[in-house]
Amino acid sequence: MQFAILGPVEAHGPDGTPVALGGPQLRGLLALLALDAGRVVSAERLIDGLHGENPPEGAAEALQSQVSRLRRRLRDGGAPDGLVEFTPAGYRLAVDPQDVDVHRFERLTAQARETADPTTKLALLGDALALWRGPALDGLADPPRAARLAELRVTATEDRIEAALALGHHERLVAELRELTREHPLRERLAAQLMRALHGGGRSAEALAVFAETRERLADELGADPSPDLADAHVAVLRAAAPAPARRVPVPLSGFVERAERDRLGTALRAARLVTLTGPGGAGKTRLAVEAASGESGEVCFAELATTTEVPQAVLAALGLREQGVLSSAAAADPADRLAAGLADRPLLLVLDNCEHVVAEAARLVRRLLGDCPGLRILATSREALGLTGETLVPVGALAADAAERLFTDRAAAVVPGVVLDPATVSRICAALDGLPLAIELAAARLRSMAAEDVAARLDDRFRLLSRGERTAEPRHRTLRGVVEWSWDLLDPDEQRLAGRFAVFAGGARLDAVERVCGVPDAGGLLSGLVEKSLVEHTSGRYRMLETIRAFCAGQGTADPAAHAKYFLDLARAAEPELRGADQLTVLARLTAEHADLHAALRWSAAEAPEVALRLVAALTWYWWLRGLRSEAGPFADAVLAAVGPEPPPGLEEEYVVCLIHASDTEVGIEPTLRTLEGPLRYPYLFLLWAFSPRTKAKEGERLAALIGPDTWSRAFARIGDGLGAQYRGRIDEAEAHFSASLQGFRELGDRWGQASALEKLAEFADWHGDHARFRELMDESVRLAGELGAGEDAADLLCRRADGMLRAGDTAAAQADYEAAAETARAVGTTLTLARARGGLGEIARHAGDLAAARRWYASAVGLAVDPVTGGETRIGLYTGFGWTAAAEGHLDEATELHQEALATALEHANLPGAAQAVEGLAGVLAARAEDERAAFLLGVAVGLRGAEVTGDADVTAVIGAVRARIGGDAYVKAFEQGREMPPDQALQDFGQPRFALGS
Repeated sequence: MQFAILGPVEAHGPDGTPVALGGPQLRGLLALLALDAGRVVSAERLIDGLHGENPPEGAAEALQSQVSRLRRRLRDGGAPDGLVEFTPAGYRLAVDPQDVDVHRFERLTAQARETADPTTKLALLGDALALWRGPALDGLADPPRAARLAELRVTATEDRIEAALALGHHERLVAELRELTREHPLRERLAAQLMRALHGGGRSAEALAVFAETRERLADELGADPSPDLADAHVAVLRAAAPAPARRVPVPLSGFVERAERDRLGTALRAARLVTLTGPGGAGKTRLAVEAASGESGEVCFAELATTTEVPQAVLAALGLREQGVLSSAAAADPADRLAAGLADRPLLLVLDNCEHVVAEAARLVRRLLGDCPGLRILATSREALGLTGETLVPVGALAADAAERLFTDRAAAVVPGVVLDPATVSRICAALDGLPLAIELAAARLRSMAAEDVAARLDDRFRLLSRGERTAEPRHRTLRGVVEWSWDLLDPDEQRLAGRFAVFAGGARLDAVERVCGVPDAGGLLSGLVEKSLVEHTSGRYRMLETIRAFCAGQGTADPAAHAKYFLDLARAAEPELRGADQLTVLARLTAEHADLHAALRWSAAEAPEVALRLVAALTWYWWLRGLRSEAGPFADAVLAAVGPEPPPGLEEEYVVCLIHASDTEVGIEPTLRTLEGPLRYPYLFLLWAFSPRTKAKEGERLAALIGPDTWSRAFARIGDGLGAQYRGRIDEAEAHFSASLQGFRELGDRWGQASALEKLAEFADWHGDHARFRELMDESVRLAGELGAGEDAADLLCRRADGMLRAGDTAAAQADYEAAAETARAVGTTLTLARARGGLGEIARHAGDLAAARRWYASAVGLAVDPVTGGETRIGLYTGFGWTAAAEGHLDEATELHQEALATALEHANLPGAAQAVEGLAGVLAARAEDERAAFLLGVAVGLRGAEVTGDADVTAVIGAVRARIGGDAYVKAFEQGREMPPDQALQDFGQPRFALGS
């Protein structure tokens, strides 16, 4: 027999046939016995369960009768005699508890709790919850038991959802969790799970809105604050939605030996905003800076400058700030401007390590940042001071004798565990090395192959020789060079050959690169020897030299920069097409790991092999674009063009055009070279570079567009350009078809950049059509893809776009959450245009809520950020329009007119017909406020004609339409509206200067 009480009470015979149990009393009796299957249940408990606190007279006698009837019905259903037993203590259902669904449920949930594997847990809980067919003990008078079982069911559901979240099933859980939180509005675990599901699906703004709603409900109904679990979920979303506080400090691989400069450095950092550690190479400046930075409690970022000549870009990379969004149409901002904007209101300690070879550029950047960023402090390390007013210098020299000996002893113990050293020998070694930390560490490493006494003897010989060397060099520098040279002399000839050739790698290398570039037999074995002798480090599959050692080895003159440049050109050219497909994240990571060497190859080839440099610039352009590093190309392009001259080398015309577009200042025109190009383009994104360059012309774009090739990526990319052109000309159906085709092509390839770009535009059209569900679906996917690509700034911009649509859909809370998250990210990374858009959105929310003073403040601050004449145009259109509606609502109609006309002029300047339509609708609002209703209706028609479509859900336009129709009637409105809509856009725009459109009072 099988018994089921998780829902309507049922019993099934041995053959599975349902047993006719009769009325609620018999079903209730069976349920109460089944709850304790195999155990005796007292008559009193059964009566209480059947009748509650007020049983009728004769309830005991009635129970005996009901037991007899239940036995008879079970027997008729095939049950054996004695299934319901009587004992002096009560009655017992004599079955295995596992024959009752509630006991199977409890066993499965217990097994799920005991397993750590989320897949197994999910399966067990799924089986357990499938046993439920409705409320337990359905219709029976046992509220405590029913409540306990209901709680078990909800808890199991939460556990199942927890397992599914652990497996990444975020999106598919959102609808279920929405329903569960409606059923259980005060259940905080469900609210936290909904937040995690939304956040995991790229909907962080909604997750924050859930927290706000739950917190308010808890306060109103229970007078309670959110639980720690719910608060933790909130903090997790906030930390992910906004950039995490910078804590980018290298983790030392060895302990720190205290030295006197540590206290002086701590005092200086508390008293000054610029502190520079000065001293010779190998003195331990970097290690001291790391130790000081690690002890700071706030935001800290460590920027390594040893392998770069582009200081602002290196600091951007260290901070995790991209130069600009990869999906936006903004031209590349100056990296120093981005840094100043990104650090403007962040209290942060920035460590600039190894400034000596870029001291002038570092000083310029430091002066700029300290002047613009009041919360910023800078700790620099350099062999010379930066030379700025207010700079505090902390010289770092030799270690004190006891500290030097302790360092040698510690490092020796790490190299040869258990070694016993003679204190006098250690003292002699440290004294001979002038207490320089790097020299001491190199000497200690020698204990792998010789005794300390031999180390001391060799050092004495070496430094007697070096004392007769270059007397003008700094003594400590001579000492350090002596130590490195001594380490070099200990290498065999093959190791020396490899070390000298390895020095060509600016950022380290993998074994295959070493084998190809260095060209020595058994490179792997020789590298192992160099690692053992502390000349080379090996971490995560990459080999690298400390900069001091690399500089010495490079001076031996055996490196082959031509082979190095050829290897990295081949690497870049092989990776370039893969950046346009499903593997683009892997390829981006691969190129990022080789960033320093790619740039080293560019610097050498720009001076020595310009044709190689031309090819490298073109091959790296899409990598720079996707990584948000477009400004890195400018200096290289300038150098290459200077070397190549005004004519492209034969066969490199396309690469030459790429350099021309990147170049910051050149008198060479693009058009002559364009005329020589034959399609298809090998670098199809050349058209995109052209479109975002302020130096290009329309006819050049037409020529480039005609050269885009027939491959899937090029076709999909071309459809984006066609779609934008159609949209800006007001042909919306045509634009939507182009973007849909583009999305399909990029989906086939798995290209995240292309998909995100097309999805954003399709979402915009869905918003115009009033299809809010589709808008949200498309925008959510676009935000997610931008996040996968590492385009945090683009994700912020997309949050603004999503918020615009949510505001039109009436979801003010979600829109505000998106605007605020976008503003936080934009502030942190210094994308002022996105910050302007976010502030403008918050102004829209304030305006629609009737808080016109707040709206005016938001708009004024936003307009002040969108001042760039090239990149800020599209943003200013929306800001001027919103500002204009605000002024009109305040009754300042002349000001409103000026603002809308400014928006219109900006839109026309950028050939943006949808933007022009937005401004014309604002002007129609001004006319309606002046009761010039037919002219207002006419302009509303002009706006639809310009845009090519009506925008559903625009509250401002809807209000104007309602007011105008109420005053002049539907027929007159339609007549004037249609006249405006049918007017050709060109004529409509030309007529805006004529008296019929003079909108003054």
